[in-house]
Amino acid sequence: MTAPRSYAAVDLGASSGRVMVGRVGPDSLELAEAHRFVNRPVRVPEGLRWDVLALYGGVLDGLRATGQVDSVGIDSWAVDYGLLDADGALLGNPVHYRDARTEGVAEKVWASVPAAELYAGTGLQYAPFNTLYQLVAARSSAQFAHAERLLLIPDLLSYWLTGEQGTELTNASTTQLIDPRTRDWSYEVADRLGIDLGLFAPLRRPGDPAGLLRPEVLEETGLAGPVPVTAVGSHDTASAVAAVPADGERFAYICTGTWSLAGLELAAPVLTEESRAANFTNELGLDGTVRYLRNIMGLWLLQECVRAWGDPDLGELLRAAATVPALRSVVDAGDAGFLAPGRMPERIAEACRVSGQPVPRTRGEITRCILDSLALAHRRAVAQAQRLADHPVDTVYVVGGGTRNALLCQLTADACGLPVVAGPAEAAALGNVLVQARAHGLLGDLADMRRLLTRSQPLTRYAPSGDTARWEAAEARLTPR
Repeated sequence: MTAPRSYAAVDLGASSGRVMVGRVGPDSLELAEAHRFVNRPVRVPEGLRWDVLALYGGVLDGLRATGQVDSVGIDSWAVDYGLLDADGALLGNPVHYRDARTEGVAEKVWASVPAAELYAGTGLQYAPFNTLYQLVAARSSAQFAHAERLLLIPDLLSYWLTGEQGTELTNASTTQLIDPRTRDWSYEVADRLGIDLGLFAPLRRPGDPAGLLRPEVLEETGLAGPVPVTAVGSHDTASAVAAVPADGERFAYICTGTWSLAGLELAAPVLTEESRAANFTNELGLDGTVRYLRNIMGLWLLQECVRAWGDPDLGELLRAAATVPALRSVVDAGDAGFLAPGRMPERIAEACRVSGQPVPRTRGEITRCILDSLALAHRRAVAQAQRLADHPVDTVYVVGGGTRNALLCQLTADACGLPVVAGPAEAAALGNVLVQARAHGLLGDLADMRRLLTRSQPLTRYAPSGDTARWEAAEARLTPR
């Protein structure tokens, strides 16, 4: 019998980072947290920036706490990057995707490549922070003028660990510079916009080797070499979707956390004009799959309210929300007006007032408004994805941090009129670990990975209740007349 092997999963989210240790055997999968650290963006005179050196320090601290591992994999949020000079030195803290520098940039891009052509060539939904728009916004800067290399966040950290550079494909597919049909760069789009693809390191696929931990890293972490770094689905959503414990193809998924990513796993992209108008994206997943999904603002809405309220107990907020009448007030959880931080309770209340609905005033009412609105957005995305892709589903799988929110999971089942299977909560880290294990010969295909998840991870099932007509009526309140 093959002995279990240990893998370190570095999983970086928008508000925290963690280093997890996964132990994988022929019929076992265990995950434990080695280290968790804050990811706190910093506002400086030039804008909002990631404190990437603190993140790297957190990664090193985490690897010091893992004990000996067989491999390391890194996943993080998408679109953001660091620029390196000719010596490989970082030219400045990476810009945060919520920074205002991309305001008005999309219109400039569309003047050269109309939005419909851009979607047909890259399949990516419009979001103001897509890497493409960030690059156009940055190219007149002094920093960009000195850049010789661009590395997406997981690839930047991998480079610091190993000294080797690469661009992992699932994350590259969020840049709006990848053709989802060829799974390679969209050379035509880049050429028309004057973007030098030579800035990017060569593409890697999940499972590819990404180098060995440098001797200095081994010394600092106490690990005994050689320790390989393995490319995983380095966009955290790609890793999370790999850890959806589904059987077959008739399923939808919702990856919940700061964002909700709701959609389908497909064999080919959907590049129709109707799909573009509905703002669905075609990002790349494992084994030739396409993550056909919509970005929804997610638990960011609640996180910002909790921050504004001085961090009250979340359990008490959810209990109060459960006593508020259902669907009393809802907002569009995909509205870009909620993207920026600050004053979230007031902004939600104002959105309800403008739409002629009862204005939520208590913390419980605002929390219930957010959860009802997220469930409604989940319903809309799952229904539209099925229609646009001609891909019916029987079950909705909810993975990520939102699986701990039983009220949200039940509301999602009620809204969709479909059973919801919730779990695992640490989906991105588990997907990260499973790709490493597969690269080292412990697992087979994606279906084999998912069977192991189903056998080994706790899952909670929610049956839909109530009449979906009330959700249709709530949806109508958000539809302009």
